Amino acid sequence: MNPYIVGIFVSLIASLILWKSNNGKKRGLPADVGGEPGYAVRNYRSTSLAESSWEGVSTLAELFEQACKRFTYKPSLGTRKLITREMEVSQNGRSFEKLHLGDYEWVSYGEAFKAVCSFSSGLVHLGHKKDERVAIFSDTRAEWFIALQGCFRQNITVVTIYASLGGEALCHSLNETEVSTVICGHKELKKLIDISGQLDNVKRIIYIDEEGVSSEVSLAKKNTSWTITSFVEVETMGREKPIDAYLPLSADVAVIMYTSGSTGLPKGVMMTHGNVLATASAVMTIVPSIGTNDIYMAYLPLAHILELAAENVMVAAGVSIGYGSPLTLTDTSNKIKKGTKGDASVLSPTVMAAVPAILDRVRDGVRKKVDAKGGLSKKLFDAAYGRRLSAINGSWFGAWGLEKVLWDFLIFRQVRAVLGGRVRFLLSGGAPLFGDTQRFINICLGAPVVQGYGLTETCAGGTFSDYDDTSVGRVGAPVPCSYVKLIDWPEGGYLVTDSPMPRGEIVIGGPNVTPGYFKNEEKTKEVYKVDEKGMRWFYTGDIGRFHPDGCLEIIDRKKDIVKLQHGEYVSLGKVEAALIVSPYVDNIMVHADPFHSFCVALVVAAQRASEEWASKQGINYSDFSDLCQKEETVKEVHESLFKVAKQARLDKFEIPAKIKLIPEPWTPETGLVTAALKLKREVIRKAYADDLAKLYA
Repeated sequence: MNPYIVGIFVSLIASLILWKSNNGKKRGLPADVGGEPGYAVRNYRSTSLAESSWEGVSTLAELFEQACKRFTYKPSLGTRKLITREMEVSQNGRSFEKLHLGDYEWVSYGEAFKAVCSFSSGLVHLGHKKDERVAIFSDTRAEWFIALQGCFRQNITVVTIYASLGGEALCHSLNETEVSTVICGHKELKKLIDISGQLDNVKRIIYIDEEGVSSEVSLAKKNTSWTITSFVEVETMGREKPIDAYLPLSADVAVIMYTSGSTGLPKGVMMTHGNVLATASAVMTIVPSIGTNDIYMAYLPLAHILELAAENVMVAAGVSIGYGSPLTLTDTSNKIKKGTKGDASVLSPTVMAAVPAILDRVRDGVRKKVDAKGGLSKKLFDAAYGRRLSAINGSWFGAWGLEKVLWDFLIFRQVRAVLGGRVRFLLSGGAPLFGDTQRFINICLGAPVVQGYGLTETCAGGTFSDYDDTSVGRVGAPVPCSYVKLIDWPEGGYLVTDSPMPRGEIVIGGPNVTPGYFKNEEKTKEVYKVDEKGMRWFYTGDIGRFHPDGCLEIIDRKKDIVKLQHGEYVSLGKVEAALIVSPYVDNIMVHADPFHSFCVALVVAAQRASEEWASKQGINYSDFSDLCQKEETVKEVHESLFKVAKQARLDKFEIPAKIKLIPEPWTPETGLVTAALKLKREVIRKAYADDLAKLYA
């Protein structure tokens, strides 16, 4: 028999056996727990909950020190060198910053530990006392992580604040926690100067040395009473006069993390060293063979628990961490100078974390390029994608073995190059990932795209998909540090006795569940409970259901459900997830009013798709804002929403009866979405109150 035919046949049989074994695998098992009655599940790997995977390690400070001793000469933290910074002026007169960045420059684990010890000692010499708090108010970068670990070595609690946070929320966060020292970049320093008169306790500013910071430093010295010191100066002070570490205990508060606040002012979640360590320990058992050969792309906000937990996992495994940003991530990112390389192309990471909004943009970008090429290129891509999709869904007639290798080389290799070509594991968290996006990225990257579910209040711990789970739309089984329980929510019609799957509000228990909200005992008591066995539980407000294999699926959210005039319930998040698939939609907020029988929507229009459609239709317009106001455009987008709504099997009352097109994108800088790109519903409602009123008029 022809050896090639034998090879194809063997690979088919092996793949089918693997698919069937994974399909029947129990990933979560029933658990006997205390507290409110419900349906509880644990990870199949262990009957007891994980707290620390490392002997003698009970804090993040000990974890970092141990890693630096184990991987002393291994590259640890990498940063790209700035070659040039230029301003480009577009046709409409707007200026855009463009960066030409060089190769990554690395410090070893041993050098990183010395920098941390020096910064830690320098903080003390600067006058910071142990009972005072430090805030880190900066974009993600190596100095952020060094400052964090430096504070831990003196048992100093760190307050984390999103770099995109507005003045009111920033002032609230710093005053509530009585922060005395702030570590920041030059953009953030300018924000601090603007509100300096409202800050009650800030005494010291440590600015991160970078181009353009000198003007803000001069302004701060002139207009405030703060002690202004550079990051390098603090390190130098500590290096010249080292001070012994004052290490924390497991129960000490490591971080007060301010959520970006989708409603009202942000809340500060207190996290102990033991909380974050439990999550890191659990994830280490799930990510396949992570180690010193891996490279991690760090670009999400370190002020978000997803990134903070991920980087601690990477350190524990001796992974090299290369820093970047969403605006410089790929060769076509907004801040990358044309003709130069983005972060991922230079770094070639093997492991990444992402939020769904970023993956949606990657999918849309690939699709637009394929559609623009058209012809044979599009036919080949669609054929390759269809064949791989069939294989993943278990079909014998999909692309397996040699055919898979062929499609990878001919078609998907170019897509993979966008993120450096070597990604083998990608975690999506922070919000639900649309099933089509998960499958698309999975096939194009040729790597598992796993979903995790967790909250700031649970240190990102909750559930995590196994790398060999090829299903989409689910968030996996409980992580080894957590129990996940469903409890009845009769008002919404969700019960644990529902058939064919138990449904209810998701409650998470385990050593990763945090103590509560800083100076907010009322809210803490509302959503945190301790059972008769001493287990701490967090009531998430999310609605889920457990599949027979013990994997969780998020199906609703209590706060997002609105009862219409005639008694129908509309789940806003569910409808938005279905409608955002439209090629004309960049973002969308569905609004429902209990005094009306229909819902409406604010649609942030996708500029390129809308303008391409207008060009084909021969529609004249002065600018994009003008195009969004035209009746023909609104009609076209509305019809597209109807089409995707029907495909998603939405009921008639769930489909927006009227829409308003918004030409301006919603970004964290506008204050309309969080740093994780979640909608701030109340803020958006207030900002567009007149438009919503007109839609209901």
